[in-house]
Amino acid sequence: MNNNNGSVMSSPSDFLEGFGRMFYVIDPKKTRFEKIEEVPNFYVQSWPYFFTFMILEHIILKLKGKRGIRLNDGITSISNGLFLEGGRLIWRGAEFYAYNWIYNNWKMVDLPWDSTTTWVLAALGMDFCYYWMHRACHEVHVLWAQHQVHHTSEDFNMGVGIRQSFIQGWCGFAFYLPLALAIPPAQFMVHHQFSYLYMFWIHTEVVNKLGPLEYFLNTPSHHRIHHGSNPYCIDVNYGGVLIIWDKLFGTFREERDTDRIVYGLIFQQPSFNPLHLQTYYNKYVVQKYKDYTKWNHKVQAVLNRPSWKPEKYVKFQDLPEDPKIHLAVKYDVILPKWCIVYLLSHYALVLYGFYRLFLIHLSMSPLVVLVLVLYILASLTVFGMILDASPRAPFLELIRCLTLIVITSFVPSIRLSMFSKMFYVSSALFWFLFVYKTTVIRAEKKGE
Repeated sequence: MNNNNGSVMSSPSDFLEGFGRMFYVIDPKKTRFEKIEEVPNFYVQSWPYFFTFMILEHIILKLKGKRGIRLNDGITSISNGLFLEGGRLIWRGAEFYAYNWIYNNWKMVDLPWDSTTTWVLAALGMDFCYYWMHRACHEVHVLWAQHQVHHTSEDFNMGVGIRQSFIQGWCGFAFYLPLALAIPPAQFMVHHQFSYLYMFWIHTEVVNKLGPLEYFLNTPSHHRIHHGSNPYCIDVNYGGVLIIWDKLFGTFREERDTDRIVYGLIFQQPSFNPLHLQTYYNKYVVQKYKDYTKWNHKVQAVLNRPSWKPEKYVKFQDLPEDPKIHLAVKYDVILPKWCIVYLLSHYALVLYGFYRLFLIHLSMSPLVVLVLVLYILASLTVFGMILDASPRAPFLELIRCLTLIVITSFVPSIRLSMFSKMFYVSSALFWFLFVYKTTVIRAEKKGE
């Protein structure tokens, strides 16, 4: 993938093309590539659109008298999205190796890469395989352990579209490998990105039903049901771009006017720490595996549904709805204003640093890229701990600020300006004094 192509727009026509990609409104002639190396990173290019859509959504929600996107929840969604992209910088497209190998050695049909027919077949094939991958991620426990990250928000907004698992791409990639028997790798990579761009904007409550489009497209209305934790929302509407697969395979449920959807997980473990959200359920699966003594039970605990038990069990979707779920208070932490200002300023610097790393990472050694990505992911984790008002956050933030100064002193390709160094030194000094003054970030917690 041509990760060096970090430009977003240089003219009104470029802006319109980028905007259209968010809705899969694309000219096939402009998105046909012969080689994988020629395919731009459309996903990273679209981050400015992500932020723009989220801001517009927030404004519309406020105008409707609703709360809008919560700052802590929105930051958590972005951080989990950066976990995914950081992983991609580390393994540099290695997850596509199996697809390339199968195509080069086992393809059964030699479809022309520059054909519109091939482009359409790739889009349909990609979406069909996504349906089964997504369905498996809900119905196979070890896969759910990765995918559940996407469902951890108790809100439903476009930020949730960015909230993704660090390793789900590896776990779910096998479902796309049959396409390698016919679809050229570059065409697959194009549509792999476009489908995820489309799925970003359907995570919203500001868009109602879309008329005739509801019959064949996945829409916000259909996807709201999918993200609910109500029993009637479990294991339905798995489609990516098209909803027809759910209708064909019996997993479709239409949103009704009387529905009161409660978002999040059935067993919510609230936190704004992205590392915790990425890992805690894996620990649960491992513990469940260890709890059983029979091998067939151990295997079932990993590969069967999340609700599976050795004795007679009821699927989550067949349980009666507990009225109490509508009374639950969303997890929230009210930080002091100075802490919010500090967090936003440092978060913006990390976002900019990630963007710069994205532009130049192919010219850097893998070891340097690994160190910088780990630093960024660690920074996002510390920010999440601050949002949680964790008592360990002040000390870790002190270490984070000092660590960047050390890294930039030993990595020639990364340099901080004198102003930036003073900013991080003063930030570290602040937390040093803060740690010895108090051991907690004074905050009001709700919902626990």
